[in-house]
This record gives sequence, structure tokens and C-alpha cells, in this order.
Amino acid sequence: MKRWLASLFIAAYLGVLGYGVACHALSVGLTQHTAMYFIIWDMFCGWSAYANAIHIVGEGESGNYYQISPAPWGDFIPYGSMGRQHYDSLMNHAGTIAMNTLKHTKHEPMVRVFVVEELWAKKYDMPDYVWNRIYEEPKDVQRYYRVRTEMAPCGSIVRAYSGWLEHQAMLALIDNPRLRNESRSSQPFFVLDNLSTSRYSNGPGPGLSTMEISAPLGN
Repeated sequence: MKRWLASLFIAAYLGVLGYGVACHALSVGLTQHTAMYFIIWDMFCGWSAYANAIHIVGEGESGNYYQISPAPWGDFIPYGSMGRQHYDSLMNHAGTIAMNTLKHTKHEPMVRVFVVEELWAKKYDMPDYVWNRIYEEPKDVQRYYRVRTEMAPCGSIVRAYSGWLEHQAMLALIDNPRLRNESRSSQPFFVLDNLSTSRYSNGPGPGLSTMEISAPLGN
């Protein structure tokens, strides 16, 4: 009886493992169920050493910038302590969030709406007393900002840019001496970055002066 149970367990284990490998190899059903997290092979690959936050900023006709998210009536926090917009790493719903705030507030006409990505090293997300026990240097959080999306006042995307991490990877690629030499001796190598030609190339930085939109309209 024990032998049958052991054989059944081994067969079930190998069957589930084989199913996970097949799903991963064919890219089919990777997120069909929560349990897939335990049997596919890429559970932790692609995790970044940087944390990020999303800021949605509107540019008015007067040239003033307004904080659109979080909205004046508060943030929607589905999990933990982070607002809904910070979960939108692919910027798929930033336009909807911005339009919802603009629809229910009084404000001057908008010219552009910007989705700004803020990043910082995750190692700084620890209490000071823990940091002081691990590191000798003082905690000096360096934050990086990059415009990810420019939208029209109606919410349609005008321009979209790569993320800060992808941009840094491209800069490292361009700075590779071997690639530069090969580009000179063979086919030219071009890298185009629309952000460098935009008048908003620096993006809203830490010193951006923002004004909150007024309270939502009453009935």
C-alpha cells in the first residue's frame, strides 16, 4: 500500500511539474489560476531592484501644473497603502484615472496630461534603525523621474516613451565601445529617443510646483 501511495505521489508530482513546464514553454495558461504561481518556472524572474510610483500631472492653459492623481477626494487603495495608479506599471489605465478626476472637478482647460514615473532603489525602503545597522553611510535616497506618456485633454495618447530602466539599458548599450567600433566599421547604428527632442524632455522633477485641483462639484 505504501509503495502504491509513493508511486501515486511521484506520478502526480511529475505530472504537475510537466504541465507547468509545458505551459511555460508554450506561454499558455500561465495566469489561468492562482496555483499556477507554484508550478511555472518564472516565479521570480524579472524582479527589479527599483521601486516605482506613478504621478499624473495636468498642464493648464496658464502654464500651471496640477496634481490629478490622487484626486482631491482621496486615493483608491485596493491593497496595502498604495494608490490604484501605482499598480499600473504598463500605463494602461492612467488615462482613465486622469479623465475621471478631470470630469468631476473644477479646473482651467488642460493642454496636456503627463504620466510621470518615479523610481528609487528598493534598498532604501527600510526603517532608519535597520539601515544604520547594515550600512555605515547615511541613507541618501536618489529619485529618478521620467515622462512615460503625454495625453491630450480628451485622454488620447499623444506620445509614449520607454521606462527609466529601459532607457538606462539603452544608454549602456550605446556606451559600449565594441558596439561603437562595429557601427563605424559596418552598418551604422542609430538609436532614436523622441523624449530628447520634446520640450518636456526633463519631465516634472522633484522641484515641480503642483497645485491640487479644486474640490469635486456638488449636486
